[in-house]
Amino acid sequence: QVQLVESGGGLVQAGGSLRLSCTASGSIFSNNIVAWYRQAPGKQREWVAVIMSGGSTNYREIVKGRFTISRDNAKNTIYLQMNGLKPEDTADYYCNNFPYGSFPWGHGTQVTVSS
Repeated sequence: QVQLVESGGGLVQAGGSLRLSCTASGSIFSNNIVAWYRQAPGKQREWVAVIMSGGSTNYREIVKGRFTISRDNAKNTIYLQMNGLKPEDTADYYCNNFPYGSFPWGHGTQVTVSS
């Protein structure tokens, strides 16, 4: 069974940066469209960044220009570089395939941005 493990979250001041990582138990990222999702307290989970198998990317409007998604197929890992963080970016961040999120969800990594 696929396992997804997210890491790299933490507490950061507004304007700061974090780099999240998501490692899969097998070579699932190379042949799938994958995404970073986030879920803020009391809100629904939403996608924030998508990367296609060919490497093209797409971003939710509110993170464009601040977040960058990338992948390393050899390491079965995707990354999310987050710059210019804002308090509204506070959430638990997850990775999964897109658009259905059909792999078992990992535990996520918590990002807290203080003002």
